[in-house]
Parts: sequence; structure tokens; C-alpha cells
Amino acid sequence: MNSRAIVSILFLTSAISGPAFGQQAQPTTPPLGSPAATITIPGDQLPPPPQKFGGKIERDATKSTPFWPARVVPPKGAPNVLLIITDDSGYGVPSTFGGVIPTPALDRIAKDGLRYTNFHSTALCSPTRAALITGRNHHSAGYGVVAEQATGYPGYDSVIAKDKATIGRILKDNGYHTAWFGKNHNTPEYQASQAGPFDQWPTGMGFEYFYGFMGGDTNQWEPGNLVRNTTAIYPYVGKPGWNLMTAMADEAIDYVNRINALSPDQPFLIKFAPGATHAPHHPTKEWVQKISEMKLFDDGWNKLRDTIFANQKKLGVIPQDAKLTPWPKDLIKEWDQLNADEKKLFIRQVEIFAAFVAYADNEIGRVIQAIDDLGKLDNTLVIYINGDNGTSAEGQPNGTPNEVAMFNGANPGVEEQLKYFYDAWGTDRTYNHMSIGWAWAFDTPFSWTKQIVSHFGGTRQGMAISWPKGITDKGGIRNQFHHVIDVVPTILEAAQIKQPDMVDGIKQSPIEGVSMMYTFGNANAPSTHKTQYFEMFADRAIYDDGWIASTKVLRPPWVTGGIKLPDPADYPWELYDLKNDWTQYEDVAAKNPVKLKEMQDLFWKEAQKYQVLPLDSSVAGRLVIPRPSLSAGRTSFTWTRPLTGTPNGDAPSVLNASYSFKIDVEIPQSGAEGMLITQGGRFGGYGFYILTNKPVFTWNLVDLKRLRWEGPELTPGKHVIEFDFKYDGLGAGTMAFGDYSGIGRGGTGVLKVDGNAVATETMEHTLPFILQWDEALDIGSDTGTPVDDNDYSTPFTFTGTLNKITLNIDRPKLSPEDIKRLEAAARAAGDGPSADASKSAAEAAAPQVSGDIGLSLLQKVELRLDKREGCRKQAQARDLGIVERLQFVRDCMK
Repeated sequence: MNSRAIVSILFLTSAISGPAFGQQAQPTTPPLGSPAATITIPGDQLPPPPQKFGGKIERDATKSTPFWPARVVPPKGAPNVLLIITDDSGYGVPSTFGGVIPTPALDRIAKDGLRYTNFHSTALCSPTRAALITGRNHHSAGYGVVAEQATGYPGYDSVIAKDKATIGRILKDNGYHTAWFGKNHNTPEYQASQAGPFDQWPTGMGFEYFYGFMGGDTNQWEPGNLVRNTTAIYPYVGKPGWNLMTAMADEAIDYVNRINALSPDQPFLIKFAPGATHAPHHPTKEWVQKISEMKLFDDGWNKLRDTIFANQKKLGVIPQDAKLTPWPKDLIKEWDQLNADEKKLFIRQVEIFAAFVAYADNEIGRVIQAIDDLGKLDNTLVIYINGDNGTSAEGQPNGTPNEVAMFNGANPGVEEQLKYFYDAWGTDRTYNHMSIGWAWAFDTPFSWTKQIVSHFGGTRQGMAISWPKGITDKGGIRNQFHHVIDVVPTILEAAQIKQPDMVDGIKQSPIEGVSMMYTFGNANAPSTHKTQYFEMFADRAIYDDGWIASTKVLRPPWVTGGIKLPDPADYPWELYDLKNDWTQYEDVAAKNPVKLKEMQDLFWKEAQKYQVLPLDSSVAGRLVIPRPSLSAGRTSFTWTRPLTGTPNGDAPSVLNASYSFKIDVEIPQSGAEGMLITQGGRFGGYGFYILTNKPVFTWNLVDLKRLRWEGPELTPGKHVIEFDFKYDGLGAGTMAFGDYSGIGRGGTGVLKVDGNAVATETMEHTLPFILQWDEALDIGSDTGTPVDDNDYSTPFTFTGTLNKITLNIDRPKLSPEDIKRLEAAARAAGDGPSADASKSAAEAAAPQVSGDIGLSLLQKVELRLDKREGCRKQAQARDLGIVERLQFVRDCMK
């Protein structure tokens, strides 16, 4: 090396290393072209154009000048962002907003910053989260409903279009570290397999690191849908007592420490979205004991509501003149009307829920403290949103030990729950949810619950924001109207980063929310969010500058099917003056017909603008409609090697159809066992496997009953084993006519070995809607939980040779005669419940019953209740199992 080259190297090294090498002052800003150079981009175009080379290139490197592209960094002082959102938790749940459940982490953020008392969600999981990360309304972002109910319209297809870059993408391209922990309910169900595409996964939406679960909820003890980035993982295997809530916090703490060690000056965005407190409610024993000892709920849900309401006034998170909305006596029993068994069960259910709330808040507190321990909390914008919708009433009147059962229209009564599930409640043996009475109480002081957007019980969320560097009014309360779409513009303003005009060459649609930063320093500033529509399942509302017009609730959220509702255009409307009525206590529509008409017209204008149309009131039916997937349009499937982790959205569905499995295996001389093919798990699904050399096919009917086909022991060598099922129903096509009789019907299954039938069983009923959604279709082993814990433990890898599996599905097709009959029945059913505004929600939501022509709606409801009670008594008199008893009542009602 010549002397000129040595001098050049020494000069460059001196410029890089500063005083430690060259004894020179370190420049405040490294010059452009140097390895340490940074640049803040305008941000109008992402990614930014390539930086122009500013050096000099000659033929000889010793005569040339290098020039490194500058590292992109945010504007000076841009804060870290910790965006926290919990699940299925209403306004009256946390102590921060008057609840009795201790939430010290949320209290801490409120004490260090501001409490927001007038902040709203969309009343459902996926939609709120799509709005949260895009700053656009949920229909604008393609999430008019949850991903599992997507339909083929722009506002409902579960696809976040490329003209709506997420906050993760915007901050990442502007120099932030970005990570997402926990629930991801914003990937289309049909794109969640390992085949991708991955552009709608967190890592494809601008979040560099993802550790969480795919879908609406998961088993916190054994999450079968857990991934790191895009790879399925099973960290709980062999670790009794492992819980995802703690694992999530550990991962986030590890992440923030790791990036701080590697890049301490680079800010981060962390989205922390636990599954808590969506069902299943899975807290650790420690937290169950803590909450149980506090005896928070022994006086029942009516007294709980009174307590929360009083606390809210003391805290100032509702006005002193606010009125507590009435208890829905026509829908939910008052606590004093319950018997001893009901009270015992329901208290157990709510204590587990409360333990899950407290446990999750504790783990969130650990993440906040980890940031504080690094000295970074002072310049961290913490946004802690309690719930993505109101508390869930999807647990039904009696609660449920298995949410999968509830969505399939089956649920054991109080007696069965006490006998079989009471002690196991909240453990890995339940997929549990609580009674609807608690959900209503936890949404105090408002009416209704999750799913309902027309009333604040479904949409009002307690939120706290702290930013020590940017908020000085510590412990302040803010009452301005805001919505989840306002979070993205707030973060962008705090970071001094603009919304990009172009991302990846695609012009961006305008962000539809407004920044909340104007409230940071002014408690009395008028709200800048003047108008906001709400819509979910055709229930809807429109807010405009202190008024809200709301449709009457015609379907209680715990009723998911079987109700024929009027045309969405005919829904009755209510009107509330929120400036004088904080809780929607008094409907003033009759006094203000002109204002109501003005508000109705405004709703349709907003609906047209934000892709809300067409309105659709169906709920359960959307779960089984055809949508894109890797299996769409196919009836024959073949696997020739092990494959795990295909989610329900991409796996072939055998529900409401005839089907045949044909498997070519080889049994070694030493024998074999293990899983051949399975879909679902402990709480609903099927498995075809070899157990001590015997072929077994098991149908797990949502953990209430298991049907089993077992053959003789297989000899060493090659065998062909088959399971052939003939379905007796007309299939899902009947639902297009409002008729559910074609689904969940029975059939006959035959197990065959080498062409010979070895076991035949009749299934009286099958699962109509869905298998366990946090589990997958697996070949050659079983991830998640077993379909029968008495037979095996996961992963139950097959120890023989699996040569080939073939599945053929024969879906029923409606004949012309079937269609005529269904059309006639639909016409005879009329237009469903009356849209008369004077009718109660219970009357309007009541299913029609046969033999009720000429009766009033109230008489129809009474007739149906009498008939149900008679059917239930007949079922009790028979020696029936739980599933058979439930189905007997259903058939009797028909």
C-alpha cells in the first residue's frame, strides 16, 4: 500500500472516530456522505427517492471520494410511540374509568397524562384495528366486519388497499423501528397460511417485527395460531403453565432492550395488542386467586352497575348530571331473579374475566416500566386504549365453557356447566366466556354492548395518553368527541411527520381522522372531530356536533342467526341531544323530527362516501359464505408429505357436505401411531389417526360430545384406510333464503380398511358454522390441542410412512324443486319483525314461530317462550346427553 493510500485511510478513520482517534471535536451533525450521516426526508413520497451520489469517481480509487447514502431519521425530538389496545372491554371495566377491577398500569398513564372520556371504536375487533392503524374509517379500510365474515364488496372484503398505508409503514420509512405484539385481526382469513401472500401481514404493512396470533382470538395456554414474523411457532410445548400474555410482554421487553442496545437514538413504534379480554378468558391461577379474594362481584351485576356509576361521578369521567341508562329487564334477568346455582356460576365466570383484565394490565405495566428503566419514557407517547369495542355479550345468557360451541348454536345449561366445567373455568380445558349480564354492567353508564354501534355501550372506550415531554396537564380529563381514526394523525403530528402523498408509486387516499394534539394543552378546546358515522351489521348511527341519531337495536348481540329483520332502510331511528344527555338516556326523536331527518340524510351521505353500502344485517350466515382461498372452487385435495399450520380460511371445509378421506400408509414391523390429518382441536374439530396400530376417526362436537370410529389393529405393511361421510342435509345454500335447515344436519360415517367397512356410525347432527378457529389443518402431526385428550397429546407425529392423503368433497346442490319450496317459505315468512318504533327491542328481535298468524309481536314472543319451556321440560324427562338435549329442544321448537 502506498503512502498516499495510508494517509487517505487515516484521514477517513479520523473523520469517523472523532476525538478518540484524531483528538478532534466531534461535529454535531456528521457531514453528508460520511458513514454516520443522517437525513430527515420530506415524507411526501415513500420510500424516498434514492439519494444522489455526492462523491467523486475516478479510475483510481485513491483519487476518488466515497459517499455513503445518509441514514433516514425522523425529525429531531420525535417521540417513541407505545400504542396499546386491549380487547372486548367496555367503558366501565377498568379502575381508571370507575370500574372495580384494578388496572394500575392504565391508572399510571392517566395520572401522568390525560384521560379521554369521549373516545369511540367501531364496536367490533377487526374494524376498530383497521381504523387504528390506517387513520381511515373501517369501511374505507375494507373492514366493515371482522375478517372471518368478509364479503365481496370494497367496504367488506378485509383487504387494506394499497392507497391506505399504515402508521407502521409511514413511521418505518421515516426512520422508526416498528414492531407489533399480540393480536393481528387484519390479515384476510384466506391469506393467513404459510403460502401467503404476506403483504397484508404485519411485516408486509410496515411492522418490521411481529410476534402474535393470527385471527380474532386464541387459546392463551396453547395458541395454535401463534407466529413470529411469518413463521408458525409453538413455544408452549413442554412448558406447563406457559401463558401468551406473559410471553408477549417478555417478547416486547426483549425487543425494546435489543433495539436500544443496537440503536439507542432511533425511536420506536410498538403496537401492543393482547388478546385480553376477548374470550377465552385465560388468566393465571395467581391472578384468579387475587381477584377471588377481593369479592368484587358477590352482590351481582345490578349492584355492580350502581357502584361503577357512582365511581365514575367521583372520578369526573362522566358529568355529575349524567343519568344511568335503564337495565334491560325484557332481555336480561335482574340479579335478584337468579337462583343460587346461577349466581354461583356467574360469579365464577366474572371473577375469571376480572382476573384476566388485571393480569393483562399487569403485563402491560411491565412493558411500560421496561421503557422507563431505559430512561425513554419521558419522550414516549403512550396511547392506552381500553378495549377495541364494548364488553362482549357473545357469551349468551348463561355464559359458555366453549365459545366455539356458542358460535355453532350449542351451549350447555347452568346445571351442566356447574357439574362439568366450574372448577376448570379459565384453564386450558375451557374456551370460556361470561354471561351477558356482566357485559351490560361493564359498559356502564351506557346501554348495549359489543357489536352495537347505535348506542355507546358498544363504542365508548376509555383511553389515556401520556407524553411527559409533550403533556404538562398531568391527570387531566378531556371530553372532546374523538374516534379511533384520530390516533394515526395524532401520532404523525407528535412525530412531525406528514402523511405521504405517494407510497410505492400509489397515490394515497386522505387520512379521515383528525389529530387530538390540540387537546394536550387545552381542556376546553372545542372538538375538531365534528361528524362521525357508525355502522355494524346494519345497526348504525350518525354523530354530528353534539347530536347522534341511532337506529333502534333490532338484534341483541347474543343472537347470531335465525332472525329475519326488516330492510335496513326501514329500521326505526332514535335521536339524542348529547350536549344535555351524555348517556343516550332520552330519545328526543318525536320532539325533533326535522333534526332527525337531517341526521338520517347525513348518514346516507357519509355511507356513500366511505364505502358503507350495501348494508347487510346477517351475522352467522357470513361465516360460511364462499370467499377467496387456496381451496376455493376445489373439491379434491391431495397431500403427499407432512404439512402443518393451514388455517381455516385456506383449508378445505367439510362442514355441511359429504366427504371422503382416502389415506395410503405403511405400518412398520414395530407398529405405528400418530396423526394422519386433523382440523381443529379440543374445542371442536376432527382427527384421523393411528392409535396403537388401530385406525381412528374422531369428531369432536365442540367438547360436548365425541363420536368415534375405530378399526381393528393394522398388520405391518401397506394399507389404504378411508373415512366416508354421507351428509343428509341440503347444505349452506338454504341460508340464501333465510332458512338454516340445510346446515348442521346429520349423516352416516363409514371407516374402511383396505376396502372393507370396519365401523359405521350415524351422526344425528354436525357442526353448522365453524371449527375451532385458532387451530389449523395439520398433516402428519397435530399442532395446538388434541381433538381427544384421552387418546393422545400433541404433536402426535405419525411414526409410520404416510404416502398419500386424498380428500374429496361433495357439496349438496339445491334442486329446482328445493329452490321453489324455499322461495315460497321465504315469502310466507313475510318481512320479519315490525319496524314500528314503539315496539321494544325484545319484541322486534324475536324470531317468528309457526302457528302464530294473527298474533301481535308480544304474543308471538310469549308463545315462543312458552313453547321453549315446554320443549325443555320434555328434554329433561328423557335420558339424553348434553348435545342431544340441546338439539331436541331445537327440533321441538321447529
